[in-house]
Amino acid sequence: MSKRDFYEILGVDKGADAKEVKRAYRKLAMKYHPDRNPDDKDADEKFKEATEAYEILSDQEKRAAYDQYGHAGVDGQAGGGFGGGNGNFSDIFGDVFGDIFGGGGRGGRSGPQRGSDLKYNLDLTLEQAVKGAEVKIRVPTLVNCGTCDGSGAKDGSTPVTCNTCHGQGQVRMQQGFFSVQQACPTCRGQGTIIKDPCGSCHGQGVKEETKTLNVKVPAGVDNGDRIRLSGEGEAGPHGGPAGDLYVETHIKPHSIFERDGRNLYCDVPISIADAALGGEIEVPTLDGRVNLKIPAETQSGKLFRLRGKGVVPVRGGAQGDLLCRVMVETPVKLTEHQKKILKEFQASLKGGDKHSPKKKSWFDNVKTFFE
Repeated sequence: MSKRDFYEILGVDKGADAKEVKRAYRKLAMKYHPDRNPDDKDADEKFKEATEAYEILSDQEKRAAYDQYGHAGVDGQAGGGFGGGNGNFSDIFGDVFGDIFGGGGRGGRSGPQRGSDLKYNLDLTLEQAVKGAEVKIRVPTLVNCGTCDGSGAKDGSTPVTCNTCHGQGQVRMQQGFFSVQQACPTCRGQGTIIKDPCGSCHGQGVKEETKTLNVKVPAGVDNGDRIRLSGEGEAGPHGGPAGDLYVETHIKPHSIFERDGRNLYCDVPISIADAALGGEIEVPTLDGRVNLKIPAETQSGKLFRLRGKGVVPVRGGAQGDLLCRVMVETPVKLTEHQKKILKEFQASLKGGDKHSPKKKSWFDNVKTFFE
């Protein structure tokens, strides 16, 4: 066959690992496959050349001999791409392309398989998420049939060996130029056929059922956190183990608080008088009510931090804080007497920019902008 350097043929360095060699061969094999290039003799030769190179470089002993002695160290060891020498091309094809054609050339019969994992979206109140809770959920899933114990066969009978694959679960199929193995179409890779199916599950080995589960929600969970319930997923085919159930938490909006990680936020309305003169107001927390001191001349939007009134993260760490954002509220539905007092108060402020520092600085910025 070819006397070109095998590393050059595959386009890899001499220090390339097995994965790089396999990836390079796969790329060339797909490009120069005879079925893709039926009238191109050059492509056929390049395909054979790449296969020979891969057969040597993918074998540790052959590669070592090639690295030491060159072609003289491996002459007669390569299969020439198509069954010559000691090489087995079907093994090469199965090794490289097995993931495309359903298991390659070395697959065996499928046994019991693990069931699928399931996901459940759990809506929680903020209080449940912060303090923890125990919640009951109902989950539709597949469970092993109790009548046949997951075998799918009627009581007193057993699955019989598949006559197509003789129990191997795979058959050798001709695909163009190659002979490859794939799952048996008769038994679907199981190696056995149920002649007398169970009347309860109709040979499936599993039944649909809705089960009620208790979910212990740890304190501090947040949106998107997942709680794993081992073995509560779907039952595995043919008596295989069940998968897992992943409960994903979603926190419902709260009427007072907003959560951001370990901290809580809330808006607290205060009167003009409280904002100007200062005072003490009562604010809510998840642990009850506390008093918050408002200093005189407080502006709307100012944040006050109540330390340790937030959330303890589920993964540990210090407890967060509650941040109260005061919002100065404009009075409404004033009486004539109140309006008169307010007008007198307004008149007393005219000409005194010192009473409205933000207003003065804002107008100064506007003036600078237009100039």
